[in-house]
Amino acid sequence: MTNTFNAKQKIAKGTQTEKPGFPVRIKIPKINVDTNIENVGVTATGDMEVPTDTLDAGWFALGPRPGERGSAVISGHVSGVDGKAGVFVDLYKLKEGDRFYVEDDRGVMITFIVRKSRLYDPGYAEDVFSQSDSAHVNLITCDGVWDEAKKSYTKRLVIFADNSGSSR
Repeated sequence: MTNTFNAKQKIAKGTQTEKPGFPVRIKIPKINVDTNIENVGVTATGDMEVPTDTLDAGWFALGPRPGERGSAVISGHVSGVDGKAGVFVDLYKLKEGDRFYVEDDRGVMITFIVRKSRLYDPGYAEDVFSQSDSAHVNLITCDGVWDEAKKSYTKRLVIFADNSGSSR
C-alpha cells in the first residue's frame, strides 16, 4: 500500500541560519502515540513512501524538517495488511488546539498545535506539501473505505499543525 499523495511538487526551502535536527520520535499524548520516525522518500511512481513498520511514523525526508519553514509531512498507517491497528489509527480524534511533539536527533522537542483536519482524495498534494514562511507539520493517514481492487483506502486524513516552540 502506498500513500497516493503525489510527492512530485515544489518542496519548501527554509532559510533559517540553523536547520532543526532530523526527526526521530513523535509523541501524541491524546491518542497514546510515542513512536519512532523513519525517513521516507518517493516511490517509482512519484507517490510518497509509507513507513515500513505499521507502528512507526514516516517523515518525508525530501521536504522540510519539523521546525523548519514550510510543511514537514509525517505519515503513519491506520492499519496493517494483517488488519491490526497502525500507529495513526486514532489520528481522527485530534482536534483544533491539541498538542503533539516531535523530537529531533539533537534531543530538541518541538511542540505543534493542531490547527485543523481535512479529508482529501488520494493524489491531492497541494495543501499537504505547501510552502510557507512558518513552520508546520502535516500528519497523514488513510481514511475512508478499503478499495480491494486498488489495495488502498479511498480517502486521506490530514491533520494540519503549527509550530509552537521547542525545548531541550
